[in-house]
Amino acid sequence: MIRALCIIFACLAAGEGIVMLSGIHFPASIVGMGVLFVLLQLGWVKAVWLQSIADVLMQNLSLFLVPPCVAVMNYLDLIRQDFWSITLATVFSTLLVLLVSGKSHEWVRKWR
Repeated sequence: MIRALCIIFACLAAGEGIVMLSGIHFPASIVGMGVLFVLLQLGWVKAVWLQSIADVLMQNLSLFLVPPCVAVMNYLDLIRQDFWSITLATVFSTLLVLLVSGKSHEWVRKWR
């Protein structure tokens, strides 16, 4: 489990470094996940090495959702003010993603 944590934190640190040095406006954690993905694809990191920590994190996933949900409470006045635009944007973007995903899947299946 220590090896898995070291790998994850090293990828997070690499993401922080990439964002800091390049000046891109992108969350460092996402860049770190990209680094981890590349390492997994290259075979430099084995998925089996991360399995133990992944299981622990998935079992406690609800704990990671509490802070963002509480943070939303600070913005209830903004949400109330723009409720319909938020709702319409959410519904429209969800339907758009479903449509594009479905059509992409059809295209790939037909192409294969």
